Amino acid sequence: MRLALTRRGDYAVRAMLALGRAGGARLSTPVMAAAMNIPVRFLPQVMGDLNRAGLVRSRAGRQGGYELARPPETISLLTIIEAVEGNTPRRTCILRGGPCRRAGVCEVHQVFGSARDALRGQLAAVSLGSLSTPAQLADAGPGS
Repeated sequence: MRLALTRRGDYAVRAMLALGRAGGARLSTPVMAAAMNIPVRFLPQVMGDLNRAGLVRSRAGRQGGYELARPPETISLLTIIEAVEGNTPRRTCILRGGPCRRAGVCEVHQVFGSARDALRGQLAAVSLGSLSTPAQLADAGPGS
């Protein structure tokens, strides 16, 4: 995992926050995009990743949209980010731009590895439920 989110990871967190705030209501792509400042053309791709990861459910049609597939308290920020960015650790050496040297590791390998592990631990410790305040988007209603 990188120390900075990709755009895709950023949009996934925003979309999941919108759903967490919806208090169980289904939200359409345009409503989520407008509420969280996500380009509407990009959101379906992100939502597809979240759907495949079992974090959201989708319903097509006029009353369609997305809803959380699990209680927000059971979804960590790490789970959301890994759903769209993957969970493979960095294999590129900070100093060389390729794999660390054959003898093992470069001079900063341990420091960056520890930082990555600390970040992953922090993201795993924070649930969507602890960040979301329900009913902020609930008035949008299904399919809005």
